[in-house]
Amino acid sequence: MPAAPAKKENLLINLIFNILIPTLVLSKLSKDTLLGPVLGLVVALAFPLGYGVWDFLERRKTNFISIIGFASVLLTGGLGLMHVGGLGFAIKEAAVPTIIGVAVILSLKSKTPLVRSMLYNEQVIDVERVDAVLAEKGNRREFDRLMVEASWLLSISFLVSAALNFGLARYLLKSPAGTAEFNAELGKMHFLSWPVIVIPSMAMMMFALWRLLGGIKKITGLELEQIFKTPPPKAAVEKTAKE
Repeated sequence: MPAAPAKKENLLINLIFNILIPTLVLSKLSKDTLLGPVLGLVVALAFPLGYGVWDFLERRKTNFISIIGFASVLLTGGLGLMHVGGLGFAIKEAAVPTIIGVAVILSLKSKTPLVRSMLYNEQVIDVERVDAVLAEKGNRREFDRLMVEASWLLSISFLVSAALNFGLARYLLKSPAGTAEFNAELGKMHFLSWPVIVIPSMAMMMFALWRLLGGIKKITGLELEQIFKTPPPKAAVEKTAKE
C-alpha cells in the first residue's frame, strides 16, 4: 500500500505564529503596565515554540533546518532572559544561517547532502525518473558537479542572510536589554526580517533551484514538466487515505 502523501505546512498559520503574534506581543504588550519585558519575551517566544511542537506532531516531519530554527528560538529566549545586549543578539542572528550555510557544503561528503532535502527533493522533483535517465545516459558525473554548484549557491544564500541578519540587529537593537524598549526593537527586527532578509534569501534559493533545473534538463533531455513531480489525482489520494 502506497504511503499517504505528507501534509503540507500552512504558510499563513506559520506566518501568524512565527512572525505576526510574536511581533505584536514584543511591540505592544511588553510595557511595564502590561506583561512587562520578561514575561512579554516569554509569551512572544511561546508561540513559535508551540507552533514548532504542534507542526511536528501534526506532520511528523522535521529536518536539520527545523532543528536549528527551534534551537534559535530557545537561544533567543535565553539571551533575552540573561539580558544580553544587541551585539550578542546580532552574533546569534548571524550564527544560525552561517551554521546552515557551512553545513550545506560539509554535507556534500555525506550520503545525504542537504541540497537534496532543500532543492532536489521528492516533493518537488521526480527524483526516480531523473535518476533513471541519468543511469541510462551514464552522465551521473555531470549531475554530481551540478549538485556541487547548487550547494555552493545555496550556501551563499545563507551566508548573505547571515550578513543581513547581523546588520539588521546592529541597526535596530539600541536600547538596554531587559527593557520594554529593547523588546519593541526585537519585535521590529523580527517583523522586518521577512522583507529585508527572508525575501532576498528566498530569491537566491530560487535562482539556485532554477540553475539546478536547467542543468538537469540539459544533461537528461527531460522537459521541465517531466522533471517536476506531478501531484497524484485527488481521487487516488482520498482512496489511499481511506486505506
